[in-house]
Amino acid sequence: MAPRGDFELTVDELRLVARYVVQHAEDVLPVFERAAPDDPRPRSAIEAAWAFVDGAARSRWQRTASLDAHRAARSAPTEAARLAARCAGDAASAAYLHPIARATQVGHILRAPASAARIAELAAGDPAAGDALLEEARRRATPGLVDVLRRYPPAPSGTSRVARLMSALDHSLRHGPPRTGTSER
Repeated sequence: MAPRGDFELTVDELRLVARYVVQHAEDVLPVFERAAPDDPRPRSAIEAAWAFVDGAARSRWQRTASLDAHRAARSAPTEAARLAARCAGDAASAAYLHPIARATQVGHILRAPASAARIAELAAGDPAAGDALLEEARRRATPGLVDVLRRYPPAPSGTSRVARLMSALDHSLRHGPPRTGTSER
């Protein structure tokens, strides 16, 4: 079991969340690597996340790799590269999602797919590209992931585009049709 909080989260549930987040992070990693080809920190965070998803214990590796990827995000040369590095950091830290009923925790589940949607918008110059990526994120969500998400209050509707995308995805997952998606690599 994860540390006690407002509800329980099992390690298997944390792996479901980490799988969902790392899939989105891995999709956008090339955006960062094109912008900063000599910076291995986001890739290392993704490797740490996959290790946890694939059965390794939560460890200092995930924590350190997450912090390093977030540092890489701060030095990224473009908004898209910054968001991609942040996705990788979020993937590595998903193993440590807190079982506390705070809306801010939803960001640890949904910020990576929302950021990936924003990256798609930036690349296409069209918000429709972000909408399409949110639909893909909705399809990827398994029933178990949605069950975990519903233990938290809804995502806050912040002012940034990523926050608005995250809120839209959150609403769709909570109130949309039942999920039948799979989260295989």
